[in-house]
Amino acid sequence: MSFDISARWLQEKVGFGLSDPDSGKGKSKMSKHITHGFHLVKGKSYHEMEDYLVARFKQIDSHELGLFAIFDGHAGHNVPNYLQSHLFDNILKEPDFWREPEDAVKRAYSITDSSILEKSGELGRGGSTAVTAILINGQKLIVANIGDSRAVLSTKGVAKQLSVDHEPTTEHEDIKNRGGFVSRFPGDVPRVDGRLAVSRAFGDKSLKKHLSSEPYVTVEKINDDAEFIILASDGLWKVMSNQEAVNCIKDIKDARSSAKRLTEEAVNRKSNDDISCIVVKLQ
Repeated sequence: MSFDISARWLQEKVGFGLSDPDSGKGKSKMSKHITHGFHLVKGKSYHEMEDYLVARFKQIDSHELGLFAIFDGHAGHNVPNYLQSHLFDNILKEPDFWREPEDAVKRAYSITDSSILEKSGELGRGGSTAVTAILINGQKLIVANIGDSRAVLSTKGVAKQLSVDHEPTTEHEDIKNRGGFVSRFPGDVPRVDGRLAVSRAFGDKSLKKHLSSEPYVTVEKINDDAEFIILASDGLWKVMSNQEAVNCIKDIKDARSSAKRLTEEAVNRKSNDDISCIVVKLQ
């Protein structure tokens, strides 16, 4: 079973027999014990849901790739929708993907961002964060991110963050060197040029000269002690620490139930943002 899911697509398809349109699950054909599940919750804002995700397995020759991603859009859903359709394809088109996956992912992120900027007339002024995870044959995990969507690995019950939160306060020198500034006005959080609360993003043509779209990339070997991976938008991480998220689902075996439990807990903790969550169970 494979899923490429956007919340907007899900909402449009509610009338076509999906019993729970904001959830889904699937499993590996190569490693039967590896499963994934996802759940999305619309926030309390008046705009459309802007979180999109990918959760599927793909066979390439003798390899099986688990492709997982969260795209948290802002100022519209066109950019995360574009990323959902194109980013993984661009990564896998890179000729050096199998030999130098970190460099290939960085190049694909750059190529994709350039395409988004070129299509700004069609896609609009918005942008998106991204966290992507590629699980190769159940043994190696390549994680990349820009913005504040996050990936966390649980090993023996201990949380390890595999991504970096790109925030204006931590990258204010780079922003200043590009001619931008960081301000809490208007609003209550630091923003690039007083407008955007992340320092790296896809799109955002009007701010791009002050932003970066270079991803943080890491490669993690998946050993026998690795239990599960959580990918989620900041609607979850604003109200839960990495370890709290791991503790919340460590005793739940089903991946989709785990993802749903995390989103429900975030809502219980008064998260008002859109929340999207993928859990990949490795055991």
